[in-house]
Order: sequence, then C-alpha cells, then structure tokens
Amino acid sequence: MWALQRKLATQGIPLQLLQVGVICHDYEEQVVDGHVKTFRLTRNPVDKDGSTAAIVEEGRIHLEITLVFLLKQASLPDDSTALLIQDNQSALDEWARKLGDTVATMRVAGGTVLPSQPRPGQRTRPWMAVLPEDAEAQAQCFARWRRQWLPGYALVGRDDLLASRLTHLRERQPQATVLDAWLHAARFNHEAGAVEPASEEVGPSRPGVRWADPLRGKGSGWTVPVPVGYARLTAEPVQAGLVANARDARTPVSFVESVYSLAEWISPHRLDRVQDLLWRAETDAQKGLYRCHSGYARSDAQRLDEVMPDFD
Repeated sequence: MWALQRKLATQGIPLQLLQVGVICHDYEEQVVDGHVKTFRLTRNPVDKDGSTAAIVEEGRIHLEITLVFLLKQASLPDDSTALLIQDNQSALDEWARKLGDTVATMRVAGGTVLPSQPRPGQRTRPWMAVLPEDAEAQAQCFARWRRQWLPGYALVGRDDLLASRLTHLRERQPQATVLDAWLHAARFNHEAGAVEPASEEVGPSRPGVRWADPLRGKGSGWTVPVPVGYARLTAEPVQAGLVANARDARTPVSFVESVYSLAEWISPHRLDRVQDLLWRAETDAQKGLYRCHSGYARSDAQRLDEVMPDFD
C-alpha cells in the first residue's frame, strides 16, 4: 500500500491510502497432487559458468483477488476545493482508472498482476465510491458492495484465536509460550476421538476410532497463519548513514524480524461493517513494533451463525 501511495504522489493524484482489504475469489496452488503434495518448481537460468543453478523450493499460487482501499483526499491548499465527493463521479472514475493502471504495473504479494476477465453481472474494472457519514447509509452501501465480492472470501485478523489457543495450551503445559500457541494453531493436531459404533469391516473386537482435531470442529472456520509486520531487534534505531549499503542514507535504520499472527478467510456476507474488511498499519516507536491490525470483530450474530458454517 505504501509503495502504491508513493507512485500516486509522483503522478500528482491527490489521494492518501489509509487501509486495505483483500477478497480472494479463486486460487490454484502450484503443486503436484499425491499422497504428499510437492511444489511445481521453476527451472532457474544457468550460472555464468554454465552450471545448473541451485533450486530453492518455494510455494507459488495463482490468485484471483479484489483489493479494497480506504482512502481520503490529500491535504488541500487553502484555495483548493474538495474533489472526493459524491457529485464528482467523473473525477472518481478517472482516479479509479489511474489507480488501477498503476496497480497493474506493480506486484501484489510478490506476484505479477494480470488483467481480470470481463464477467456478466460483475464489475471487474476499478471503481471508486464515497462512503457516507451516516451509519445507516454506510451499512446500506456496504451491503450492496459486498454482494459484488461474492463468491469469495475476505482475509480478516484473528488475534483472539491466538490468545485463546495460548490459554488452552497452558491448561496442559503451564510453560507454553505464544510461539507454541501459534505453531499449534497453524497445523492440524489429530487426536483419537469418541469410539464409533463397530462396523462389519472393523469387527466387534476392534471398534472404529475417529481421528480429528478437537479444536477444528465443524464451523471453526478457515484459519491460517500470516505475517502481520515487523519487530525491531535493537533498543533504538541506528542513526542514518551508519549502516553501509542502506537504501536511504537519510533515514534511521532498524534491524527487524517478522511478526506472525492468525487470520481467517471469511465470506464477505458475514461482515457487518466496511471496517471489518480492512487492515490498518500501526507503529509503536517505543516498542519498535510495526504491524497491521484488522478491524474485524466477531459479533454475537456471527457466533450464532456457526450452525451454518462456510466449511465442514
């Protein structure tokens, strides 16, 4: 989002990006199916001496996504007029076109952006709309917009799942850490469940046993581990100009490591507010924490809705 913001500034487009959301409509893993899935790897060019280049295994995937940005008009001079208004649809359409053209020249999650194919009854071209200030009008607009994002799944943050998993682990292992909870929640932990009625194949003397993850039952959702930002490794940033080969010699440098959390893919029709869809960047300079936070918060209605889950 920040790279896109810088490109818009160089083009003279007076827009400031605030938050971003993503909805995935389709995906194709670049793997070979089998008892164990294996990556479809690319053959790298040969080295300068003609020898075969080393192959680094990395997962790849084709995604069909929708990007949603919350933005505002950049700071205006005293003699300028507000252009980001509902009665100025021509300017909104022009900005949306330029923004879409700019995104098409960039990479999203390291992947190349390809043009979307036209589909009947769906808006596949970039568009921009003004979010009303009235809460009821906002809800009506969001209800109309989220129908355009179906079928699909939006990525929302679930830091609460990490906290609950840590509490669960510490009931058995008091010394469990947040890393243990994250690793435990990022995988399937199969355990022998209730004994099933004996069948003819199994026999009365060897009743069947159901193996499953007790914490990933029906309605538990499609949860995934995700990187959400960076944490500074040093107490204070290094002064500008002291680190060799830094990208910017005028900005202080920090050595960081990635911060991970949990997220969930959820259908847009289960979101109540536009803020539930969006991620915002936050900086805590004192702690040296630079991370994204999701505005998603589960409502009581969504808890009751688990009787009809997205995934079995």
